[in-house]
Amino acid sequence: MIIYALSGASGTGKSTSALSFAYEKNIPAIIDDGLLIVRGKKVAGTSAKFEKNYITAVKRATFHFEDHKKEVQEAIKIYNLAKILIIGTSPKMVKRICSTLELGDIDHLIDISEIRSSREIKMALYVRLTQGKHVIPIPHRQVEQSFFKRLIKQGMKIFSQKEEVIGETTVVYPDFDSNSIRISKKVLTSIAAYECEQISEVKQCHQATVQMTALPTVDLTVSLHHPPLRTIQDIGEHIQSRVQQAFLKYLQLELHSIHIHFVKK
Repeated sequence: MIIYALSGASGTGKSTSALSFAYEKNIPAIIDDGLLIVRGKKVAGTSAKFEKNYITAVKRATFHFEDHKKEVQEAIKIYNLAKILIIGTSPKMVKRICSTLELGDIDHLIDISEIRSSREIKMALYVRLTQGKHVIPIPHRQVEQSFFKRLIKQGMKIFSQKEEVIGETTVVYPDFDSNSIRISKKVLTSIAAYECEQISEVKQCHQATVQMTALPTVDLTVSLHHPPLRTIQDIGEHIQSRVQQAFLKYLQLELHSIHIHFVKK
């Protein structure tokens, strides 16, 4: 069996990326947070997200419990897997999982930064920090909602380049992870508008819109003093630079795009 391992800090989007990565590499099975997932469906194990505290969650994810370990080992034998992808928060963790499950040595160790852009990782970290969302790479119907006291909802379908559905995700809010910071949209738009209006040629920022999707985007509607001292292109690039740097400084968030609409007012 060829063993792939994907490592990265908590909240960097490993589970979201795993299904696409496994599909691209023709890897039929994934081990993630205590679950054995084959072709996008849970077939054995129990998710660490079900645990009530962080310590038992780590034990669950690394197959500390004997009955849990044996269940997953038996399923791996039954499915006769040629390849498997193991997900963990560090190289040490994925090696520990391999050792515990007696799978052998890792053949390919990949860091999350090799398959996700800096923008995608920072956005994933922002969502974890401000919303406390965790993702399980299995369909919503396979998650036992009775384990969770907090909201659980469908995530998204993962598509191949041929628009085939290759898996689904589910969003959960584990009991052991209750530390999050709420940042309102008004704060985000205020940062963008303020930075825009610090540029001397800008008369007013009439509207600022921030879309916090998978890749965050800012839209600004701006009027200028006449006549402007620089070209509109130079002013636009200056605005983009200031807004980008502000989001990095205050939120550790790298914006995907900043659109500026100049109006005459």
